[in-house]
Amino acid sequence: MIKKKYWLTIATSLAVVVAIGQEATAQDAPVGGGVAQMNVWQALVLGAVQGLTEFLPISSTAHLKVVPVALGWGDPGVAFTAVIQLGSIAAVLWYFWTDIRDITLGAIEALQRNYLGKTSPSKINGQDSEPNANLTTSPNPELTPDMPKGFISKWQQAFGESQELRLATGIALGTIPIVFFGLLIKALIPDFDNSPLRSLQSIAVASIVMSLLLGLAEKLGKRVISYEKLGTKDGIFMGLAQALALLPGVSRSGSTLTAGLFLGIERAAAARFSFLLGIPAITLAGLVELRGVLSEALPQGEMVSLVVGTISAAIFSYGAIAWLLDYLKKQSTWIFIWYRLGFGVLILLFMK
Repeated sequence: MIKKKYWLTIATSLAVVVAIGQEATAQDAPVGGGVAQMNVWQALVLGAVQGLTEFLPISSTAHLKVVPVALGWGDPGVAFTAVIQLGSIAAVLWYFWTDIRDITLGAIEALQRNYLGKTSPSKINGQDSEPNANLTTSPNPELTPDMPKGFISKWQQAFGESQELRLATGIALGTIPIVFFGLLIKALIPDFDNSPLRSLQSIAVASIVMSLLLGLAEKLGKRVISYEKLGTKDGIFMGLAQALALLPGVSRSGSTLTAGLFLGIERAAAARFSFLLGIPAITLAGLVELRGVLSEALPQGEMVSLVVGTISAAIFSYGAIAWLLDYLKKQSTWIFIWYRLGFGVLILLFMK
């Protein structure tokens, strides 16, 4: 059961949905140019909404659709939503810079060691013990460049030796599904802004379904796999789950966290890897939409709103990441399960 002290948090958070009422009829209004006209104050608020919900398993897209409609501002549009996500990417890069650096350098070193027979200087506390030293040839005859090994066998050896390479491969392969299906949606549903998939009804149903799946994962998940034991398989399965987040209301963080729990990963480890896995996908989506927005020669006021929203998203995203990782080390995900269930149910009730 959820602890009593969280009931107030849930009730306060859900209160905004109650305000939908008559405003819900505005949810299908078309958005001109892909970016609604938002003033600086509205952009600041929506940036905060984006930042607080992007990395919590409650769907930022759903809240960026519901909150402005509830406040009478109208749908900000897919482009606005995607561009301010760059603020969230800045936050996750900032927070996980050490992890990103270690994964990248570790993967490169493993490949160099097995394909080129070279190793990097030993590191002390993340720093080179010999910062001015170049890569040195490994004295191990089994790791020389002309060793009688094929390309595949060298890869397998590097893969088995380096967890960083396994994580990097998992992130790379796990990004493919969301990119593929994202391009497919672009091709098949060119007017995605006004698609029924972005309606409040669809968001409500997705929120309810995902809350039930997260609850099931919370009940059945063994939570025995630590971050140090994660590998490529986990990246692939969580990447497939991430692709579901193309549907508003599913939640990228929620779907990957759910998949991680089903795989038996610890809560905090699943969330941490979910954040790293999301970096390529969210960055690509944001950059694509940013390119489209810039090509439209937006008025200066709208461009300022985009900048304000992005900065706001970055600040609130950083806080949300830090809070969630600390929270999941000690608590379960039931607060999010009940929140998402109530969120979806209330949307359906107030749309009648």
